[in-house]
Amino acid sequence: MPASALAATDPPVMVPEPADIRHVLGHVPTSVCVVTATTPSGPVGVTVGSFTSVSLDPPLVVFYAGCDSASAQAIVGARSFCVNVLADDQQEVCAAFARRTPDRFATGDWEFEAHGPPRLSGAAAWIVCDVEGSHPAGDHMAVVGRVRDLAAARGPRNPLLFHRGQLARLDRARGVHAPTHSFDWWDR
Repeated sequence: MPASALAATDPPVMVPEPADIRHVLGHVPTSVCVVTATTPSGPVGVTVGSFTSVSLDPPLVVFYAGCDSASAQAIVGARSFCVNVLADDQQEVCAAFARRTPDRFATGDWEFEAHGPPRLSGAAAWIVCDVEGSHPAGDHMAVVGRVRDLAAARGPRNPLLFHRGQLARLDRARGVHAPTHSFDWWDR
């Protein structure tokens, strides 16, 4: 049978509505991070809800930001950035960097180094990266970073989460023992 005959019998591809995609994917909790960089014009930063590890060897991470984000474009141009994983009491920092406010760095306690991106004191973790590359991903851009330094907070600093369209905390999960024997594959 010719390929054109097969194509004619395939059902039409249904594309979900953006509101449906947002609703369903909102059930997947994500971390909330502020990605920062130092540029010749000063520090820049943007709140992102799409950040994850990519590879251990080489050590790579990725974050996604809107294609029209001037801050994300400046971060790519700076060639290095810091992912500040917000702690659950840093909601004001999240809001400041999600808006187009003139002095975002007035919110939070920031550490500015001479040759590095700004780091947020009290963050649940921070990861300093060199830009490995960036590429379009629909209405966002994917920015891949090669990890060159990182640290997690000492003591109990839980991350701020985004779930079902709002900021969330891990309060309900604290102190609950979840067996990990089924996740032995993770350590390989």
